[in-house]
Amino acid sequence: MLIGIAVSSGLMLLWPFIQRQRAGNMVNPTQAVMLINHQDAVVIDVRPLATFQLGHIPNARNVPLGDLDTKMASFPKDKPVILACDRGQIAVGAAAKLRQAGLTQVSVLEGGLNAWVQAGMPTSTKKK
Repeated sequence: MLIGIAVSSGLMLLWPFIQRQRAGNMVNPTQAVMLINHQDAVVIDVRPLATFQLGHIPNARNVPLGDLDTKMASFPKDKPVILACDRGQIAVGAAAKLRQAGLTQVSVLEGGLNAWVQAGMPTSTKKK
């Protein structure tokens, strides 16, 4: 039983590392702003529409996770894509899907919209 607990504890400690590996490139809010301003990065918010409408990164495009497969063909292949969600965890799976589909410039906003707000970055409630 103690071995099981030790293995479980070890896996829980490794989980954030595994998630980061799966996500690939993670960017903090400041790095995201640099990508948006200097490389015309596109922000894709994978949260449900109702949550998106409460507040999101200005000019972000809402593509709920369930619609990702049908809409990913419309994502730019020649620009960086930044995926955002509430805490940055759900966007990790979306990033893996986009990479499998051939997009190479995919990043996940580390900490999601929560980190964006904590960094004092602006939010919008406008639909896009």
